[in-house]
Order: sequence, then structure tokens, then C-alpha cells
Amino acid sequence: MAGVTFERIERSDEAVVGLQAVVSAYQEVYAEPPYCEGPRDAADFLVRARRQATRDGFRLVLAREGDEVVGFSFGYWLPADTTWWNALLEPLEARFVEEDGRRTFNVAELAVRRGWRRQGVAAEMHRLLISGQGAERTTLTTRPEPEAAPARTAYAAWGYRKVGRARYGDDSPPTT
Repeated sequence: MAGVTFERIERSDEAVVGLQAVVSAYQEVYAEPPYCEGPRDAADFLVRARRQATRDGFRLVLAREGDEVVGFSFGYWLPADTTWWNALLEPLEARFVEEDGRRTFNVAELAVRRGWRRQGVAAEMHRLLISGQGAERTTLTTRPEPEAAPARTAYAAWGYRKVGRARYGDDSPPTT
């Protein structure tokens, strides 16, 4: 991780600029299996991420080596009227999915380019992303085993536990 610097951005206007800087990293990471995404997916990501940047509590963390973005992560508070939990394939107790706008911080993206993986970059981005925001809990999703084994191992080491499976679109694979 020598030579990697980290920046946390909390203002949405600065985050929108920062999001433009992550597009090449996004394209590289998500072109790999199991995602196999292309240019259209990257364009859709940027539209979605800019919309998410306006959400309450949005934070963006960039990892750079020099001017090159080698990793990024962002998240935001789940609002009181969120439909996020509706994607669960097996419903959870009503008390568990109840939100007040400050209960759950959602890690929406966490990605590290191949040459910088397994060096602590993801762990440091995650730490910077969630530190100091005071959430009761933090949530994220990942692809199922075995295709997401490295990510799932890291998340378990960081204290995450599986609460269910979800599907966020008719053509998307289930996530956990």
C-alpha cells in the first residue's frame, strides 16, 4: 500500500466531481468476471452514482497512487422511507428493517483495481467510509459464493454477517 493516498469526500458537489474520476477504475474492475460489464454499464453506473451522491450522508472515499484512482468506495444513509429491504427474497422481522434515516449506513460500492488488491486498500477505504458517522449498523451486498469469495472473506473479517439474500432487478443475480 506504499504510495497510496486516501481522500474522503462528504460534500455532494465535490463527490460528483470525484465520481467522474472513478469511471476508469470502475470499468477495469467490473469488466472482470463475474461482472463482465461494458461501456454502457459504466455509463449507467455514473448516472446512478451521481443520483446517489445527493442522498443524505453520502460519502466517497478515493484511493490514489499519484493521480491514478486505484480504488473507490461510497455509501449513504438509508432513508426512513427506503425500499432497500424490499428486495430481500426472505422477509425479515419488521423491527429489523425499520429505518429512521440514521439507523443504517449503506456501503453501495467498494472496488479496488487488480494491481492494488490484497494490500489493505479496501480495508482502509472501508474504515474511512464508515468511521465517525454514528450508524447503529452498516449494510452492504455482495455476490453469492463462490464468485465473491475474496470479498465475502474480507467482509466477515470486518464484522459483517449475512442477514439474507436479495434481488435488485429482474435480470440481476441474487446478492447476499
